Amino acid sequence: MKYLEQFFNAKAAAPKASIDTKSVVDSPCLIEQTKQPLAVLQRFVPIRELDSKTVQLLPHKTLHYAAGDTVFLIHQATTSVWYLFEGTLTMVPDGATPFEMQADSLRAHLPINSGKKFGASGIAKSYVKILEVSADLIAHWTSQSKQQEQCVVIQDLKLPEQINESFFFTQFAKAYRENKLILPTLPDVALKLKQAMAKEIDIATAAHIIQVDPAITGSLIQIANSPLYSPISPVTNCHDAVTRLGLTATRSLVLGISLKQLFRSHNPKLIKAMQSLWKKSLYLSSLSFVLAQQTHDVNPEDALLAGLISDIGVIPLLYFAEQQGENDIDITQLEETIPLLRGPVGRLVLHTLGFSETLTQIPYHAEDWYFDNNDTLGLIDIVILAKLHSFIGTERSKTLPAICSIPAYTKLNDGKLNPDLSLQVLRNAQQRIQAAMNILS
Repeated sequence: MKYLEQFFNAKAAAPKASIDTKSVVDSPCLIEQTKQPLAVLQRFVPIRELDSKTVQLLPHKTLHYAAGDTVFLIHQATTSVWYLFEGTLTMVPDGATPFEMQADSLRAHLPINSGKKFGASGIAKSYVKILEVSADLIAHWTSQSKQQEQCVVIQDLKLPEQINESFFFTQFAKAYRENKLILPTLPDVALKLKQAMAKEIDIATAAHIIQVDPAITGSLIQIANSPLYSPISPVTNCHDAVTRLGLTATRSLVLGISLKQLFRSHNPKLIKAMQSLWKKSLYLSSLSFVLAQQTHDVNPEDALLAGLISDIGVIPLLYFAEQQGENDIDITQLEETIPLLRGPVGRLVLHTLGFSETLTQIPYHAEDWYFDNNDTLGLIDIVILAKLHSFIGTERSKTLPAICSIPAYTKLNDGKLNPDLSLQVLRNAQQRIQAAMNILS
């Protein structure tokens, strides 16, 4: 294939008409219909997570472009998922700083797009090859993810290979299978309000239930008077606070306020872990609230609660560690395993507490970047976007997909949520984020 690379680079050097990269896409110089070997396909995410038979049946082809070609345009519709197979692409998101993607980088193993539209324009900096895979890939991944989510609670908890010899995690899995884990419980007020609202109740009844708990009542009044709701005049009692917030928002907020008491430990080694978990959950919750307000498609209070429970599956793991005694706790191993266990255990916790089916899915899919349940922006999408936002500027962001490449991004009304714009949104919304964090903390 060396002669092809020389030909394409020579093509780029030859004079050609000026291209308006905002409206014109170059056709591939060559389209290879020959299927790539299974080992090659399994280099890419999430293809590598699918079974071999499914992967082999996925339609795909390889596209060749010369240096300087406009490979795709931002917002361009597509029915396939693209991967950078060879060369270097310059990615140009809308209103954000362009960045380069190289075929030998970790990010090149991730999709360029979600199979619906491109979140950035792509210019070939060198001769490039693109692997174009049918968008059925996303459908297969989502179907597999949903099946795993449904069965993981009732089947044996499979431990990752690196810890399957650990006595601690073997015992944890045994307790999980035998339904002997210590699971968190909600305060009486939160449970009573949740049960009452399963039926039709009025504001006076809700206020009567809530005001039994002075701490929750005080927090609810504080929320109603906070910048989150831009109040014209202050409220001073529970009834007026519920009136201003509405019954649905009140229920989500009371549940959110109540969750703080679950993040507790008496073990010195675990106190720091619990505090860190609460802080991250608090930030994600506040970020979810602000993003929901920004999009206008999801109830912000529901998003706040969803963000707060996304890592609730870690709590039983820390409770179990506390039971084992201080000398048996390996914090490093605990931290390495949390990402692998928080989904299934989190679903179990929320199911046990009687949360809605939508909310019980949150822990399992919060970091499921390519999950695509439907065509409209939903609660899971908001949490996924918030999670990805929360990693911006961290070391982990180098191994994660660009926001503009995931399915949740394609559902945004304005189609804009790139890193630069995201940081600006967060700066502009800092007061609201801080207000939400202050209230819940």
